[in-house]
Amino acid sequence: MPRNEPTEGTDGWDGEGSPRRRKAVRYAVPVAVAGLAAATIGLVPAFAGSGSPDLPKISAQDLIAKMAKSDVQQLSGTVRASADLGLPSLPGGAGGAGALGGGKGGGGGSAAPQSKLMELASGAHTLRVAADGPDKQRVSIVDKAAEYSLVHNGNEVWGYDSGSNTAFHHTAPEAGRHGRQHAPKDLPQGLQNATPQDLAKQALQAAGDTTSVTVDGTAKVAGRDAYQLLIKPKQTASTVGSIRIAVDAANGVPLKFTLTPKSGGAAAIDVGFTSVDFAKPAASTFAFTPPKGAKVVKGDEAGATAQREHGTDGAHGKDGAHGKDMKAVTEDMGGLNVLGKGWTSIATIKGDGSGLPSGKGEGKGKGSGGDAAGFLDSIGEKVHGSFGSGRVFSTRLVNALVTDNGTLYVGAVDKQALIDAANAAK
Repeated sequence: MPRNEPTEGTDGWDGEGSPRRRKAVRYAVPVAVAGLAAATIGLVPAFAGSGSPDLPKISAQDLIAKMAKSDVQQLSGTVRASADLGLPSLPGGAGGAGALGGGKGGGGGSAAPQSKLMELASGAHTLRVAADGPDKQRVSIVDKAAEYSLVHNGNEVWGYDSGSNTAFHHTAPEAGRHGRQHAPKDLPQGLQNATPQDLAKQALQAAGDTTSVTVDGTAKVAGRDAYQLLIKPKQTASTVGSIRIAVDAANGVPLKFTLTPKSGGAAAIDVGFTSVDFAKPAASTFAFTPPKGAKVVKGDEAGATAQREHGTDGAHGKDGAHGKDMKAVTEDMGGLNVLGKGWTSIATIKGDGSGLPSGKGEGKGKGSGGDAAGFLDSIGEKVHGSFGSGRVFSTRLVNALVTDNGTLYVGAVDKQALIDAANAAK
């Protein structure tokens, strides 16, 4: 059986249309996304290289189609996720994500899914995942001291934090209509996006004529043979160096996702199965009953509490946060616009003229504008351009420019791209 040899990609691919749609659950790469990617990315046969194991030749086009056609609906396994985004530390240690079940009260004691999203943005985490079709999923974040589980079974969603013995419960309205149950629409997607499958889908959505895609080697992941799909931005201003997706050679399921910044060093995001089984999980996996003595918070109550803490109306009517469409939300933010395309897209929100504290004319005592300006100077770089001046706040992937009039420019781009965007919008 011939080994795969690496081949360079080119700028054109004359495909014959998108792959046929097949049933896919929300953790699989949608056919439409992969079909669009295959139709727009410059793909020619690009074969895996000297890695192990030996696998038949496959082109990048065919590997994307294989991912799209994957009809795997049942799996269980363990995922190791790590993130090193280079986020700055905030005073008092507030920059950390916090431990699961971390204490009494506050966000650490909440079982609502929203309170767990930031924990995945830094450090290393072990997740146990399971799925049985579109109506049954379970994700558990395992910590040394506690465990957080999010369980979707039919029209019900449970979240449980063992550290605080708190449970979150939400039931979808109009469950079972037309013989099909649906998860609540207003639950956050962040925990669902913690698996290699979801990250792969997002990467392919970003792909287009600004992207190079090749097959670059083979690998063993969680004991399974896999091809490695390599995605590289062509736009030089992007801070993304490459994305590598290990795709199961047998069934097309993404097994591992690795994003490396252009600056080099360790992966900024590395999520992959350490073990995986494609057999049907036991029905008991998706059954949940709150332990004795657990505090149970209803989903609507949890949402209202979160909104009160942020100073917003807890109502879910047309004036409540949940009743607003995206246009209304962006208007509240001063108008969100996206500049550019592909990997160098920059989101911008026009400022109101207040800007950031400069410390000028302020006292130097505790809590003064001078202290605030000093802290901002310690984590941000002062920059100038025809737009005026501002500060750039940087991580390994995402950079943000806040001008002195409060306008925000943010994207996975380098500092100069932000300055150029601000100059052009002047």
